[in-house]
Amino acid sequence: MLKLLIVEDDQGLRNQLSWCFEGYEILEAEDRESAMSRMRRHQPELVTLDLGLPPDPANASEGLALLQDILAMDPETKVIVVTGNDDRENALKAVALGAYDYYIKPVESDLLRMIVDRAAHLYGLEAENRKLARKPGASLSGMITADPGMLDVCRVVERVAPSDATVLLLGESGTGKEVLARALHDLSGRADERFVAINCAAIPENLLESELFGYEKGAFTGATRQTIGRIEHANNGTLFLDEIGDLPHSLQAKLLRFLQERKIERLGGRSEIPVNVRIIGATNQDLKALIQQGEFREDLYYRISEISVSIPPLRERKGDATLLAHYLLDRFTQDQRRPRRGFTQDATHAIEAYDWPGNVREMENLIRRAVIMADSQLITAKDLGLEPPEGEAPAVRLRDIRDSAEHEAILKAMARSKNNIAQAADQLGITRPTLYSLLDKFGLR
Repeated sequence: MLKLLIVEDDQGLRNQLSWCFEGYEILEAEDRESAMSRMRRHQPELVTLDLGLPPDPANASEGLALLQDILAMDPETKVIVVTGNDDRENALKAVALGAYDYYIKPVESDLLRMIVDRAAHLYGLEAENRKLARKPGASLSGMITADPGMLDVCRVVERVAPSDATVLLLGESGTGKEVLARALHDLSGRADERFVAINCAAIPENLLESELFGYEKGAFTGATRQTIGRIEHANNGTLFLDEIGDLPHSLQAKLLRFLQERKIERLGGRSEIPVNVRIIGATNQDLKALIQQGEFREDLYYRISEISVSIPPLRERKGDATLLAHYLLDRFTQDQRRPRRGFTQDATHAIEAYDWPGNVREMENLIRRAVIMADSQLITAKDLGLEPPEGEAPAVRLRDIRDSAEHEAILKAMARSKNNIAQAADQLGITRPTLYSLLDKFGLR
């Protein structure tokens, strides 16, 4: 259960707020000193903070100072600023200092609850990602995720990395294939050697062979000196063949021979040169379909896919869009040396609702542009070039999620047992009285 610290000098309002936050462990404070005492003792994950605190409740100085104290103690804490109707300027100043969001009085319990629930959801995603980053032996630098499917991919990478198996990374453009390729290298025994990457689709066919295999002096017009290729340059390290599905058919046989023999011949050369290198391939194409069309060699496919890893697109990674957006916002505000920014609610809703056909690369471009171009401290959906969805985004409440899962499981069990209560209860692993109670709860009896 997450802890929520309510910092408010009005006892009546503290009681009102405490009542509307069922499901959280509630802590209360009436001033800066008592709030920091609760922070040190209980380390709450969430804080609602009234800026007008004693001894100067008419101004925001004490509240803003407390905000900075809280974030200095724990930068991961989500602070929601609660302020008066005529104090929007200080609310925006609080967001610039690092507050997660702000809420203007008078208090509407449902709306404030929604803001706090969303902050709690984001805190959980970020905590899961930090847990992954702290995992012994993990070094997936640059991979930000809390999605179960993507975490499975990360665990596969960790298991495969120490081996010398050839790995094929499959996924749409912008899903992080090169990030995972570098993780495979960094977690391997070759981490101290070179990681050499080449994009097979970006180099003209007549130059790609010499780029890969190198050439001897005089091999062709303009070859004035001996030059080693990317494969040889990566000796003892890792060679990343990006967009390997675009490798010309004429080079596929030569690459296959290298993978079998682990020896190369430079263009214009006669001697075989042994090369010890690990191969990682990546593509956004369907190689099996290309094999059927005769555009990709089947024997090469089996050579480069000793282990295949499918990377889910961003639209299928639950919660990752918001998590990545906040991470990228922090990164770009530092890179561009801009004041710390935040997202408005319509921006967050738009990020969650958008399909992200360009995946993480598209998100990087939109957020970098917004950081540079936005006029205010809060980035809006318009700044991102996204259309906010109609209506309010639903609040994320654990109770609602649990009820939905229970409702679905009961419907399936009743259908499978043809409404036989005893059999359905047995399938669900509960007693018949418990099932009767749940059926009444969901109006299914």
